[in-house]
Amino acid sequence: MSSMAGDALAELADEVFGSRDTRGVGFDADLWATLEHTGLARLTLPGDVGGSDGAFADAAVVLAAAGAHAARVPLVETDLLAGWLLQAAQIELPDGPLTLASGDLDIARTVRRAAGELHRVPWARAAAGIAVLAGDQVLLIDPADVTVVEGANLAEEPRDTVVVDGPVTASSVEEHVGAQLRLRAALGRSLLLVGALRAALAASVRYAGERVQFGRPIGRFQAVQQSLALAAAEVAAASAAAEAAARAADAEGVLTAELPIAMAKARTSEAAGAVARIAHQVHGAIGFTREHDLRLATTRLWAWRDEDGSEAQWHEVVGAAALAAGADGLWPLITGRP
Repeated sequence: MSSMAGDALAELADEVFGSRDTRGVGFDADLWATLEHTGLARLTLPGDVGGSDGAFADAAVVLAAAGAHAARVPLVETDLLAGWLLQAAQIELPDGPLTLASGDLDIARTVRRAAGELHRVPWARAAAGIAVLAGDQVLLIDPADVTVVEGANLAEEPRDTVVVDGPVTASSVEEHVGAQLRLRAALGRSLLLVGALRAALAASVRYAGERVQFGRPIGRFQAVQQSLALAAAEVAAASAAAEAAARAADAEGVLTAELPIAMAKARTSEAAGAVARIAHQVHGAIGFTREHDLRLATTRLWAWRDEDGSEAQWHEVVGAAALAAGADGLWPLITGRP
């Protein structure tokens, strides 16, 4: 992606996401229609399945904008996860938003039926199709054939329980698909976190310039300046890690880019806690009210930092890679150079 194309995509994404009402709850159908019209809903999927043939670097731009504007749509689930999984299994993709679920189901392969419960399924109530990876089988479940019990994460995004007892479409896939799916989920969540981190920082800088205490804006006090500088450093480091992981996935493939993706999710999750804390310290009591827009960023930071693998889980992957490299291989591992 050239810098010119990247700038144009960033401008489009900011225009699309920035024009929406972020204060609502649940699926934003109007925004989803716009995303489909502009080709952003299935950005990285191949053109022959309705995608835009985009790269992970393109997704980095769009997902950061979605996270910054608290977009109420299953963008990662449709594009990077369920859509990719169904396409890999050569199952026809339904029109509309998609989601991915995980869990143990009893599958009767001869009659193509499944039964069981799937927990914390993102956006299940709004999905046109639910994709499930069960061992070496990919299942496509029609939401009309299931019971959805509504739930939510801390940011009030749908995380539903799906009760399955009916027909499914099924196809087998290769073994490595599960590992690739896990990494794609972590990468997508990292990119969303980058957007929410930027939004929390921008809101804090803006408020520090507006809020007057003892005759001057609080942003002129050294303690506040230092806190904002720390938050800015966290955002910069997290952004660099996530963007590097997206580039590595484009250049090397998702499986080969396991370490950069692990580092990105660990770093963005770590930054989420620090930046949310500083943002609320700067805002004081007003930032904790439901009426204040800061919650749109910070509740997502708190929810997303543990979704698709926590900071600790991905640090284990990074640590294992460092130990495996040994003393002689550590520097090449870090720099990517022999």
